Amino acid sequence: MKIGEILMRRQLISQDQLNQAIHIQTLLYLKLGELLVFQGWIQPENLEEALNEQYWRENGYWIID
Repeated sequence: MKIGEILMRRQLISQDQLNQAIHIQTLLYLKLGELLVFQGWIQPENLEEALNEQYWRENGYWIID
């Protein structure tokens, strides 16, 4: 699952914010999570938790949905 999807599922960002961040990301070549923190839309700890979830999902450890 992509980091943007995880952050939206956690209701930390909206679809509009994700779309804006993706657009900005293509211009600045930043990682999406870094950009969202830089914009002030999420906190660093939110990004860390979402990245942990992404890792757990990709490696088969995530059982809660």
